[in-house]
Amino acid sequence: MTNPRAVATAVDALRRGWPVAIRGRDATLKLLAIETADAERLKAFDPEGVAPVLLSAGRAATLKLANQREAAAPDGPVLVERVPWLDFDTATALADPQLDLATPLKGPFRAIEVEAPDAAAAALRLARISGLLPAFFATRGTDDAAITPADIDAHEDADRLRIVGRARLPVAGAEDSEIVAFRTDEMPGEHVALLIGQPDGNPPLVRLHSECLTGDVLGSLKCDCGPQLKAAIAAIETSGWGILLYLRQEGRGIGLINKLRAYALQDQGFDTVDANTRLGFAVDARDFAVAGRMLALLGQRTIRLLTNNPDKVAALEAAGIIVAERVAHKLPPNPHNQGYLATKRDRTGHQL
Repeated sequence: MTNPRAVATAVDALRRGWPVAIRGRDATLKLLAIETADAERLKAFDPEGVAPVLLSAGRAATLKLANQREAAAPDGPVLVERVPWLDFDTATALADPQLDLATPLKGPFRAIEVEAPDAAAAALRLARISGLLPAFFATRGTDDAAITPADIDAHEDADRLRIVGRARLPVAGAEDSEIVAFRTDEMPGEHVALLIGQPDGNPPLVRLHSECLTGDVLGSLKCDCGPQLKAAIAAIETSGWGILLYLRQEGRGIGLINKLRAYALQDQGFDTVDANTRLGFAVDARDFAVAGRMLALLGQRTIRLLTNNPDKVAALEAAGIIVAERVAHKLPPNPHNQGYLATKRDRTGHQL
């Protein structure tokens, strides 16, 4: 039996700089997140100074520590052997690619066999859920208070979403609207749906919009999220009726802070795909099964989808939603997001 609530406790512990344990099939790993720890906590966690560093393959490949096969799965685990010069400051430089240009790394470093690979991979997923860099000191632990990879999977299980509130919400450009909120018991925030207009017997026009604080609220020109959001509301209103799903999956699922780290890497010349993988995350870590669950709870299993992203169509269909039509969602670029849009077209298959 899984215990997703224990994952919420583990997330809180990691963000406070406390160690957590994950029990895999072969061993239990005790983990200290590098981002929220410090030298004193590391000494308490690993007094003998032997705990290796757990990184993702995408980050390890940047450091020439992963082979081509490992690097093909950027969010897979790689273990770096602990050597005398791998102290806390060096580990921080290993973990954070923003420091690559400013921090000459000592070395050499050597990747070693990953014990409990399922627990190690789960640790990297837990870091993403926590909004932290996927980098830990790792050592053998005990099963006491350990969570499991299945617990982490259950924490993100879309089928656990439920409707928790709804109300009429007139918005600019669509005054006849209702907002519906969804969450699980452990979620720190909520996904929401904006129902625009009234059902008319036709499949609703649906837009999946991932949260983007910088674009939606602050008007960032680095992406096209803010204009896409406004244009989607207008398109749905014009169509007669439909649904905007606002998904709490900032930064393609890596969270706001890691998205800002990706922005910093883009300022160094990397595109959005390479920035994510250098941080150690998948190119796109979003879970569109969440959107499928939201639509099912709203009783809408056949839709028209407003998107340029074929992955969204495939994910919804895998979740049991029939996409009767894909409707293109095209907006003009600006000088700040031309490269970003070209990357979406050329490297992630968007049909712009």
